[in-house]
Amino acid sequence: MLTALIITLAVGAIAGWLAGLLVQGTGFGLVGDIVVGILGALIAGFLFPALGLTLTLGGGLLGAILLAFIGAVILLVVVRLFKQLTA
Repeated sequence: MLTALIITLAVGAIAGWLAGLLVQGTGFGLVGDIVVGILGALIAGFLFPALGLTLTLGGGLLGAILLAFIGAVILLVVVRLFKQLTA
């Protein structure tokens, strides 16, 4: 149980940091990166099967990071678009 939590936090941190670099140009700090990465994993975990897509690039930890990264990028792009529309 503790190992799964540590892996989840690590995957979220890596995916959130990478997505922050790609979309915003900087990360969001450790806690922000973890939150963005975990939310990204949830978004991609819901979105991919709903669209009939599967992730075949890498399995295990690499696949989890890639899936969370894609979801985190989607999350950050949507948040950025929402901020621009409301500004």
